[in-house]
Amino acid sequence: MASETQQGALRVAFIGLGNMGGPMAANLVRAGHAVRGFDLSAAALERLACAGGTVCASIADAVRDAQVVITMLPAGEHVLTAYSGEAGVLANAPADAVLIDSSTVPPEIPRQIATLARPGTLLLDAPVSGGTAGAAAGTLTFMVGGDAALVERMRPLLGSMGRAIHHGGPLGAGQTLKLCNNMLLGILMAGTSEALRLGIANGLDPKVLSAVMQQSSGRNWTLEVYNPCPGVMENAASSRGYTGGFATDLMAKDLRLAHGAAQASDVATPLGDLARRIFEVHRANGHGALDFSSIFQDPVTLAQALEVK
Repeated sequence: MASETQQGALRVAFIGLGNMGGPMAANLVRAGHAVRGFDLSAAALERLACAGGTVCASIADAVRDAQVVITMLPAGEHVLTAYSGEAGVLANAPADAVLIDSSTVPPEIPRQIATLARPGTLLLDAPVSGGTAGAAAGTLTFMVGGDAALVERMRPLLGSMGRAIHHGGPLGAGQTLKLCNNMLLGILMAGTSEALRLGIANGLDPKVLSAVMQQSSGRNWTLEVYNPCPGVMENAASSRGYTGGFATDLMAKDLRLAHGAAQASDVATPLGDLARRIFEVHRANGHGALDFSSIFQDPVTLAQALEVK
């Protein structure tokens, strides 16, 4: 397989073709890889077919002859289900296939998969950052846990979907990197939204305020590429009714995972926990399907946030 990796084209099974997985699979097709995909959504399968991939009727069918299997699924329970059982990845993929999970799940999930797999199974956890725009453009950041040599072996393939690949350490380290990043992202989005609302309430133009903060010590990613105030940034989710992008439901999930990791390692994360509570209230207010930057339009009071357990 090493020689075939160097040559480029690989047989890739892609399980989970949603807002992130679909564009990632399409980029693999464009890079010349033979992609066989499976998803429970007929629309997602149709999009893969239109991109030039092969639609499969089951996980077993998709992975049967794969050299690499990539999964991109909503939560840890979905990942475990996809990998386990007679119809799952572990029972049907070739023994020498490289298995890469790019879902965002607790760090123990990839380690659980390792205990279910036969000895010698090649596993990486490789969650991503960059959102749906990065998935479509092929500019994602991969945060990878697993054997360093295997990461290097898979770097060209991951490079077909992203522009940055960071190896964090052993299996599970990729998930820890992702949870730390998304905890900070939640804090930044909530804080940026508060600063913008304060300025607007006192007569400031949000475009001017955003420009000042972007060029000052308040500078952060949300101001640079993902401004939560409608009309400030043309291509941001806020300027298209908070549709697409990274759903509030997913941000709330990631903040719960970060909270769990903090508790497990006895690390105090008071700002991360407050962000978790804020997004949980926002989600309960009926905004779970909207992009997480919609927190800008749903001011959550401290009292409401502190009611969340």
